[in-house]
Amino acid sequence: MPTVLRWRGYRFFWYPYDAIEPAHVHIFKDGAECKIWLHDLSVAFNHGHSSKALRALIEKTKEQQVHLLGVWNDQFGE
Repeated sequence: MPTVLRWRGYRFFWYPYDAIEPAHVHIFKDGAECKIWLHDLSVAFNHGHSSKALRALIEKTKEQQVHLLGVWNDQFGE
């Protein structure tokens, strides 16, 4: 599970088998996890993050979208 970004205690990562799906990122902190699709920034699932935290995570993912897609493509291909 390579960590691709750390921000305010959140860990942004993906699982090795995630290459079979479209580009996305998992975000984990304190037992809560969500998954955000990188192309349209929609939330695939959220388990435990508050609405306020989820909005901040979507915004941070948007800020880092180009970087995250670049790392994804380097690791898994386009």
